Amino acid sequence: MTENIFTHPLQETGISTRFIDPCIVVIFGATGDLTARKLLPALYNLAREGQLPPQFACVGFARRTKTNEQFREEMKDAINKFSRVKPIDETLWQTFQNQLFYYTSEFHDEKGYQGLHQFLADLDIKLGTKGNRVFYLSTQPSFFTMISENLYKAGLIYNQEKEKDRWSRIIIEKPFGHDLKSAHLLQGELTKFLDESQIYRIDHYLGKETVQNLLVLRFANSLFESLWNSRYIDHVQITVAEDIGIGSRGALWEESGFLRDILQNHMMQILSLIIMEPPGNLSASAIHDEKVKAIKAIRPFDLNSLESSVVRGQYGPGYVNGESALGYREEKNVSPISQVETYVAMRLFVDNWRWAGVPFYIRGGKRLPKKRTEISVFFKDPPYVLFQHPGQLNAPNVLTIRIQPDEGTSLKINCKVPGTSQLIQPVRMNFRYGQYFGLAPPEAYERLILDCIAGDNTLFAREDEVFSSWRLFSPILDAWKETPKDPFPNYASGSWGPKAAEKLLSDGRKWRLL
Repeated sequence: MTENIFTHPLQETGISTRFIDPCIVVIFGATGDLTARKLLPALYNLAREGQLPPQFACVGFARRTKTNEQFREEMKDAINKFSRVKPIDETLWQTFQNQLFYYTSEFHDEKGYQGLHQFLADLDIKLGTKGNRVFYLSTQPSFFTMISENLYKAGLIYNQEKEKDRWSRIIIEKPFGHDLKSAHLLQGELTKFLDESQIYRIDHYLGKETVQNLLVLRFANSLFESLWNSRYIDHVQITVAEDIGIGSRGALWEESGFLRDILQNHMMQILSLIIMEPPGNLSASAIHDEKVKAIKAIRPFDLNSLESSVVRGQYGPGYVNGESALGYREEKNVSPISQVETYVAMRLFVDNWRWAGVPFYIRGGKRLPKKRTEISVFFKDPPYVLFQHPGQLNAPNVLTIRIQPDEGTSLKINCKVPGTSQLIQPVRMNFRYGQYFGLAPPEAYERLILDCIAGDNTLFAREDEVFSSWRLFSPILDAWKETPKDPFPNYASGSWGPKAAEKLLSDGRKWRLL
């Protein structure tokens, strides 16, 4: 094993370290947008920070014919454009580019996988990568089973009970299935060739620094943990707002929609970290167990009055950031009568002792006024006896956790305005990662790829997490198929969504202004 070590994402730096084995990362769909924008910049930055083992290689697998040199030049341009650290370090690049390779084959061609087997074996000899493999499936979900089966037939998926000196793992992009039934079917197909311990279901939100910090914020600070319950918290809001539309993803979005693409995975992962109980330890299994229990405690939706707790929307033409924007039905590869949602808002409850009676408001959508992902925890008001003045309503204390952009945390408290009056004004105590630590947080994919190489699935979704989430939302999808369609589009691009979303909040509550 190499001397490369790094810390557990949820433990204090320097307390727990892990060794990183030599390995080869094979990216299927290497000519796609994700590889250029995220995966290769992530690997480059890991190399720049000395976190990759010296015995390392990355192989791009795709059907387009090109040479190693062409692939390297394309990836250099991508890193220069998308890396969080610019410009590219030419000295480092001379070493890093010699670890990049390209292999041409169709996903269905079994002979191509036999050739890949030999190609990787040759790299093992040349680079000392010892047969260890990470296969990153940056492809459409319809290819997951095909690629896994062909890797298995070619001897590239190992039986980990028999193989003790080398390992193989697969990273799968979301969504994992499109409902509960399909998720079970996909799991059944994959486990014909892979053990569950070899499957890494990636959700890049879990790699974000602020999300990783949620458990530390909660359980390492008595100020918050002692108040983190229904006695002190009035309600919680989670927002995932994007100002962009669906762009070139029209065909894919028509098969998914916002609930499948973002809410069922990203937003549920965030919610589970907010509502879970403290794990017995920081092992992956202990954290996953508590997340599953938390999701199972969410009250099922009443399908007979679904519209009172769930609102769906689709954006129409409008203006975002001063520029005109197309409506969803005008986007490329989208049906002109499409009923696919681009916005969802809902109110849900967690039926356990900690959260009984506390409403959780979740909203997210495309073509909203700004890009913002945040969690806002609204605390209950104290009795207004001492500082109650005519015409003045004191603002509630709010803890806001910003996930993107400008990652950090702020706490809104009430303070007296200087002078002889007793006027009270809300003020904010702000913490920003980049400002305090003097550098931008690592990209999510850097953390997650490194965790997979290390065999740590703490920040990846376990199968029962996925099933529990689908079990909650599949009935909604089924109900939407059977009930009369909402009149789409029902919100303009550049607005905060359908007016009906405002009615989800009650008792004087309002969506937080972002």
